[in-house]
Amino acid sequence: MKTCIACGMPMETAADYPQGNTEKDYCLYCAKLDGSMQSFEEKLEGLTNFIMKTQGLDQDAAWKTARKMMSTLPAWKGHF
Repeated sequence: MKTCIACGMPMETAADYPQGNTEKDYCLYCAKLDGSMQSFEEKLEGLTNFIMKTQGLDQDAAWKTARKMMSTLPAWKGHF
C-alpha cells in the first residue's frame, strides 16, 4: 500500500488513485481533472478549506494547520 506524497492518505485500491492509475504517487484528492498533481498553492487552498469545514477552524488557523501538515510531506519539501 502506498501513501499519498501530497496529503498522506493511504491508497489501498485503484479507486484511491487519479484515474485509477496506481503508478501515481498521489491520491485522487490531490489530482487535477487531467490526472496531474495539484500545485502547492492549489493543495494549500483545498486543504485549508477542508480543515475549516471538518474541524471548524477559522481561515487563519486552518491555513497554519494545513501548512504545518504539508511541511511533513515529500511532495512539498521544497516549499518550506
